[in-house]
Amino acid sequence: MEEYEAWIMGLRLAIDMNIQELLVIRDSDILVHQVLGEWAAKNTKILPCLHCLQELIKRFTKIEFKHVPRIQNEFIYALSTLSSMIQHPDKNFIDPILIGIYKQPAYCAHVEEAIDGNLWFHNIKEYLEKGEYPESATHTQKLTL
Repeated sequence: MEEYEAWIMGLRLAIDMNIQELLVIRDSDILVHQVLGEWAAKNTKILPCLHCLQELIKRFTKIEFKHVPRIQNEFIYALSTLSSMIQHPDKNFIDPILIGIYKQPAYCAHVEEAIDGNLWFHNIKEYLEKGEYPESATHTQKLTL
């Protein structure tokens, strides 16, 4: 349901921006085929969303659909879930979400060395290699490891 709602919100935004040609990248072939009327929707709860999408796509001069496997589309999936959770007084508007793209994984930029000079995973690595807990580990820390 959130995917349909996010798609509706995205199409409405594109329409509000007077976009005439659109490439829609989705990780769900089912949704695309249902919206295009090629496959039937079994879940009656999504029918209002489905009909809304079918009406919205008619408002574009050219609209294409491209399938991207979900494993390659985790970021977009997270954004679609997030967008379906945001309530705004004006149903056709959503505040922009600023997203930074880094050239390295985020944990590399934020993890610092521990006081003892070892990296955060040192105790985990030691436990996996030797099967021994650190000498100063509490019962809770041992359970965590």
